[in-house]
Amino acid sequence: MINAAKRCIMNHFYIVIAIIIFGFALRSCRTIFLRKTGALIILIASGLCFYFLTGNLWAGIAAAAAWFFLPWVELLTRIRKMRMPLENKLNEQVYANTEIYPSAEAHHIALEEAGYEHIRNCGWDLGGMKQIYQLFWNAETKSVASLCLCEQSNVTFTYLTLTSRDLTNGVWRTTNFPFSPTLKAAPKVHWNQISCTRECTMNLIKCHHMYLSRQGFVDDDLCIPDPDHVSEEIEHELRHQINHNLNHGIIQSTGDGHFRYTIRGLFFLWKQFIRDMIRLC
Repeated sequence: MINAAKRCIMNHFYIVIAIIIFGFALRSCRTIFLRKTGALIILIASGLCFYFLTGNLWAGIAAAAAWFFLPWVELLTRIRKMRMPLENKLNEQVYANTEIYPSAEAHHIALEEAGYEHIRNCGWDLGGMKQIYQLFWNAETKSVASLCLCEQSNVTFTYLTLTSRDLTNGVWRTTNFPFSPTLKAAPKVHWNQISCTRECTMNLIKCHHMYLSRQGFVDDDLCIPDPDHVSEEIEHELRHQINHNLNHGIIQSTGDGHFRYTIRGLFFLWKQFIRDMIRLC
């Protein structure tokens, strides 16, 4: 009887290990569908582990679902304590070591080859993330390109955003920013977020032109950017976005020139975390 129980336990153990190995094998594939399938299989393996240990189906389901509640550890610790300024000013950046930022040099060269003229470098610190913007503009395409170099906790990454404005002051953006926004978009600001794996600058420029075409815009519907006021526009848009989120209860003022996330805001961030887990897995 004891030997039979041991064999059953070992069989369950081997089943879980085999499923986990299969899941990690799929995770190493280049195909997105296979990688996502691998993540799902690992999720199933964690549920099976608790099901075999307890013999309770609901315990297994709860164990699998617990993965989706892991973001609350960070939400209730670090993010809940965060205080960020209501007013943000971009500071002039004379030099940025682009060698530590992935693809930064390649983006810079490709933008200049595509006819974009460098304006200036500027940056700020938002919620512990250092962001340096390399700003470009193109009078012919009536667009602004911002190459953002990000550094947080000694981790660096780069993303590119193209911006066009219509005659009604609507803002239309295409970006390969790898994460979901942490604040709601302000009115009249429209985002076209493409996969962060599409790092080619020319592909992103092409996607932006296609995005504008789908909205029905022609060349005469767009405004020519003013290179002398691009950084001021970024500051103004962030303040407008902060005001929009204050009005919607996502954040609230702390009374000392800063804001923090409300309970509603934490749930908004949790939803964004889940979206990233599913999209990036």
